[in-house]
Amino acid sequence: VQLQASGGGLVQAGGSLRLSCAASGGTASNYGMGWFRQAPGKEREFVAAITSSGGTTYHADSVKGRFTCSRDNAKNTVYLQMTSLKAEDTAVYSCAARRSYYYYTRVDEYDYWGQGTQVTVSS
Repeated sequence: VQLQASGGGLVQAGGSLRLSCAASGGTASNYGMGWFRQAPGKEREFVAAITSSGGTTYHADSVKGRFTCSRDNAKNTVYLQMTSLKAEDTAVYSCAARRSYYYYTRVDEYDYWGQGTQVTVSS
């Protein structure tokens, strides 16, 4: 499966963005999906994940209550709605997939990765 992330940009602190991750070459409903981010000089970190059906999600404590991961399997797309953005959310955001019902929270648990999309939050 190929993944294409989009929707990043420059936003002021307190603003919102919605990231999209479009899957092709496979049926998205067969894959658990995750979002990760990497800030300059830092390791890639887990942000959010969702089961293949979309019935269960999990969010990192740092984004809980502000970010929401969802999916539309009819469109083969996973979303990350980001609100109340902070300067520390600035990073390259990437989506990942694993052929499984479940979601995963570690980088090494995913088999497929999309290119990242830059999110910059100005304070």
